[in-house]
Amino acid sequence: QVQLVESGGGLVQAGGALRLSCVASGRPFSSYAMGWFRQAPGEDREFVAAISRSGGGIYYSDAVKGRFTISRDNAKNTVYLQMNSLKGEDTAVYYCAAHTVARLDGEYSYWGQGTQVTVSS
Repeated sequence: QVQLVESGGGLVQAGGALRLSCVASGRPFSSYAMGWFRQAPGEDREFVAAISRSGGGIYYSDAVKGRFTISRDNAKNTVYLQMNSLKGEDTAVYYCAAHTVARLDGEYSYWGQGTQVTVSS
């Protein structure tokens, strides 16, 4: 089992920035690719970004490319999502997820509880 705990969400004005963190425990962190997803009220969960086990493979949705940066620190068992130039449409609950390989769909083995990000205009 892998436990994932997100933090760093909050209320920010449009154009601002937040950095989300997700700390993993339970199994060797470097064994898992990590992903970030989000779900806005009334919407389906959508892919945001993913990073391979080594960090050498990185993927973004078109909606966040150029504004968000995913990274990981395997020594700290942590994956990050730096979010810049935030927009109202970025408002959602953000989830981190772990799987053996990086995926752009929602088929991840483990999920965190989520952290709320609210962008005010």
